[in-house]
Amino acid sequence: MEASLPLVLLLACTAGATFRFASYYADHMVLQKEPYRAIIWGFGDSGSNVMLRLSKNRSVMTKMAQIEENSEIWKIILDPVPQGGPYTIKVHQYIKEDVSNMTLEDVYFGDVWICSGQSNMEMTVSQVFNASKELEKASNYPLVRVFSAALIQSGVELQDLGGISLLWSIPTARNLGHGDFSYFSAVCWLFGQYLFEKLKYPIGLINTSWGGTPVEAWSSKQALKECGLTEYIERSPPSYLDAGPREVSVLWNAMIHPFVNMTIQGVIWYQGEANTLMNTDLYNCTFPALIEDWRKAFHEGSDGQTNRYFPFGFVQLCTNRHVEINDKFPRIRWHQTADYGYVPNKRMPNTFMAVTIDLGDSESPYGSIHPRDKRTVAYRLHLGALAIAYGERSITFQGPYPQKVQVNETHRLLNITFEEHIQLRHRDNNTFEVCCSENGTCSWKPASIVSSSSHSVTLQNAACSNGIGGLRYAWSEWPCDYKLCPIYNLQALPAPPFITFSHSNPAWIGL
Repeated sequence: MEASLPLVLLLACTAGATFRFASYYADHMVLQKEPYRAIIWGFGDSGSNVMLRLSKNRSVMTKMAQIEENSEIWKIILDPVPQGGPYTIKVHQYIKEDVSNMTLEDVYFGDVWICSGQSNMEMTVSQVFNASKELEKASNYPLVRVFSAALIQSGVELQDLGGISLLWSIPTARNLGHGDFSYFSAVCWLFGQYLFEKLKYPIGLINTSWGGTPVEAWSSKQALKECGLTEYIERSPPSYLDAGPREVSVLWNAMIHPFVNMTIQGVIWYQGEANTLMNTDLYNCTFPALIEDWRKAFHEGSDGQTNRYFPFGFVQLCTNRHVEINDKFPRIRWHQTADYGYVPNKRMPNTFMAVTIDLGDSESPYGSIHPRDKRTVAYRLHLGALAIAYGERSITFQGPYPQKVQVNETHRLLNITFEEHIQLRHRDNNTFEVCCSENGTCSWKPASIVSSSSHSVTLQNAACSNGIGGLRYAWSEWPCDYKLCPIYNLQALPAPPFITFSHSNPAWIGL
């Protein structure tokens, strides 16, 4: 779907001798609060001295920096600042007898989250369920501040943004619902709203996303080398995907790298649909490599102020078509977890995931690949953030995952045990499938649910005559009707898709 783009504030990518902030520093912004130290940086004259004054009422912090010879960049690391505001920031440049001044007003300290991905992250508040009501509530959250980067690509890493769609703003119905697939991201906004309602302090949201884009475009060349990918990417996207940039690293260069000097709390990510069309079975490498590379870049770019392993949340893909064409959607979902089925795990530490296989929307005017229930997506994401980013370990943020599979070949029954309490919301004959071993190959056959208890589900296998070699759940493009997957936990979170084989699972027990 081709998006109508808003007017964009285009920026010069080279500073010259102009004394200025980096492009994403502006009135109304949120800077990262304690215990981390926020960074403010910009451009100026080589050899000049820069003084910054941060003030609130009678409280004043003063910091100095010098722009080195043959450089145009100044950077100041603040002392840790507690949540709150508003603060005023005044910066002065002194060079010989000349003095230049800049001021930022209405600046708050809180948590800064970056929201990135493709069109499901781009979808604006005006496109989701109950859009009018959501937009009316915008003014209730004046301390959830929003910023949106423009759609810019580059063959080289940019120091600063090439364009801005929305400068730091206090949320309004207008700037949250500006057209289709423009600004502001519904998932990002609703995620920030949930965090604010829980944390009660300022939240800064940076939207930098572009529809129809593969993970390779958002990855640095170094990250892609870890997975053996360095070449130009060719593909012909079908009509249900935006034709976004596909060349390696072009969005990392233009829409992520400019932010790495900033101190942030974490990232949320909604992407993967484009990779059902290309490099599908490399996603279990490219996605973990992207996370690791972003973490390293933000940590180093912020002089160690951004947590080296900052929390990274993502949305496991929803649905696309009822009619099965291939199994690339379930494969991508599996690869999103680095083939573990759950997060965090050894390859993806400090991550959290929102499972959305039960949010299919066949009547979406934007195509079924763009479901409108973004509030549920954001709610499930924020549970993961509270548990992983904010240390609330008592919060359950992911649906039940099987702990043990017991097979009774005599009666052709499988008993699947879960560690937590489960609810059987919907009984069907298709969501579970067993692998029938036939001449050394695997043939997947449906297995019907015959009973359940508080911690287990029993399946009847009438199909396999030569033994059961594996089990999978929700392994289809559209596995469940809206909020009607078979298995949920008591927190109404759906069990994630999984696949397991008897020869590789120590919890697989034959009876």
